[in-house]
Amino acid sequence: MVQAEKKLFVLDTNVLLHEPLAIYSFKEHDVVVPMTVLEELDQIKDRKKDVSRDARIAIRALEDCVGGAPPEQLVAGVPLLPRESHPDSAGTLAIFPDHQVQFDTPIALPGDHNDNQIINSALYLQQTRTDVEVVLVTKDINMRLKAKGAGLRKVEDYRSDQLVEDIRFLATGFAQIDGKLWDRVGDVHSHQAGRFVYHTLDREALGVDSLYQNQYLVDDSETFCGQVKGLDEHSVTIKDLGRDRLMGYHAWGISPKNVYQGMALQALMDPDVDLVILTGPAGSGKTLLALAAALEQVVEQRRYDRVLVTRNTPEIAESIGFLPGTEEEKMMPWLAAVTDTLEVLHKHDESPSSSLQYIMDKANIQFKSVNFMRGRSIQNSFVLLDECQNLTASQIKTIITRMGEGTKLVCSGNLAQIDSNYLSAVTSGLTYIVERFKDFEGSANVYLNGVVRSRLASFAEENL
Repeated sequence: MVQAEKKLFVLDTNVLLHEPLAIYSFKEHDVVVPMTVLEELDQIKDRKKDVSRDARIAIRALEDCVGGAPPEQLVAGVPLLPRESHPDSAGTLAIFPDHQVQFDTPIALPGDHNDNQIINSALYLQQTRTDVEVVLVTKDINMRLKAKGAGLRKVEDYRSDQLVEDIRFLATGFAQIDGKLWDRVGDVHSHQAGRFVYHTLDREALGVDSLYQNQYLVDDSETFCGQVKGLDEHSVTIKDLGRDRLMGYHAWGISPKNVYQGMALQALMDPDVDLVILTGPAGSGKTLLALAAALEQVVEQRRYDRVLVTRNTPEIAESIGFLPGTEEEKMMPWLAAVTDTLEVLHKHDESPSSSLQYIMDKANIQFKSVNFMRGRSIQNSFVLLDECQNLTASQIKTIITRMGEGTKLVCSGNLAQIDSNYLSAVTSGLTYIVERFKDFEGSANVYLNGVVRSRLASFAEENL
């Protein structure tokens, strides 16, 4: 087997901010961090923002790798030793002293801008290191265009954390079977357990390419709806939910308006599902269904002790300190969507404002900032993480690992409304958990197809 050509990856600052341990992600290839990148990390690490934490982690990772290496070896390259999370790391890490190099080539960019300085470093290495292929890695689209225009032959986005190449291929949580299921199926073994019937049948008969745990199945009839509960190479076991039963679910006075909302409500009310992921356009009912299910299970069924609501927006870390009041009072402007939903759920009450306050006390609804979730252990709670398309994979991991025994977590978001400068639909933490958890038997994912908020919202979603 011929060994692949070795490459030299020059990292931009935003790559290390996006994934602080990115230096270990390039396997047998070598990594170069220009001095300009270290200066930018140094400027960012003391800011009072979430990104400062990532900068500090990146700096510590570089320090751990460099250790006590002498300056000559640091410039030549220090071995990147394998880690538990990156067992195939086998290249070297070098710090490039770009402030000491005179870029006198005719294609060099003006050196009064950090991005230009990093591009010039890559161009210099491309000219002097002809034994390897030099690749500039950056998440800045404009910087990639500038680098190519300046003559850099290889420029790439950082994609090691991308689980899907195109958001259109993201798992939706359900599959459409062509025709009617029972017209396609020959042999089937059925048994009843409790109120539900389970069917075990040939996997190929479904005509569905990708099957996974808790995936919903619908066909062209108006009666069938099932959920995958077991599968192997040749067969699949389906829990027969029935479309009428699915549409008959209700929580806190709310009933599903379409089959997709029925799937979501079934997952939200299922005590065996610990993580529910709801994606879909604005106005599809993600927050309404989650909050209705939370109130039903906390107040009526007493399955959980409280409702904990949190969300992330880029402005929270910057602005929350300037708002008056306690943590919950500071969070209220950011969680207006949740309070609006509570008002909708009680708009027909005789005194909506009194009902709202009563329910918030009765259900023990707490509003928390994601900035203060680290280090906590949340027990026996219904947790709603709203707008989580703006979270990175590492941030979502931090929150999920806070969930203790008896806690249900609902992650909702719209991948078309990402506000973060460092995230796209394919690199969002929401996309990451949809793909990572689809084979976990304790999770369910539903893409809510269709806007039900109003005909105005529906028209805007389709035409703007």
